[in-house]
Amino acid sequence: MIDALTVALGVTALLLAAWCGFAAYRDQPTKDWHFIGMAVVALLSIVQLVIGVVRLAGGADPQQGVAIFVAYLIGSALAVPVAAFMSLTERTRWGSATVSAAAVVLAVLEVRLYDIWGGVGG
Repeated sequence: MIDALTVALGVTALLLAAWCGFAAYRDQPTKDWHFIGMAVVALLSIVQLVIGVVRLAGGADPQQGVAIFVAYLIGSALAVPVAAFMSLTERTRWGSATVSAAAVVLAVLEVRLYDIWGGVGG
């Protein structure tokens, strides 16, 4: 994996979580600007998915197994888009809270992906 991309994705996910969390605190639903932020985070996660699959196809082997790595890659690519859809159906503060929670989950998934690939102690 590319360490800089993993860090960038984790940081942008946490920024999105704080932004949408603040909107939820202010009793606001997700707005167009939030969706632009979600699109940026989703695009970064799709880039990471593609890079991960290409590295696997090139013969690289994650320390903790290919199946778990692919599952985490897919989960991280789907976390924010699914939350974005859910926030469209819930046009209250809870839509913003859902996106905020999903962005935190994405940041945690990034740490775990780094660990699975072999970044911690590997």
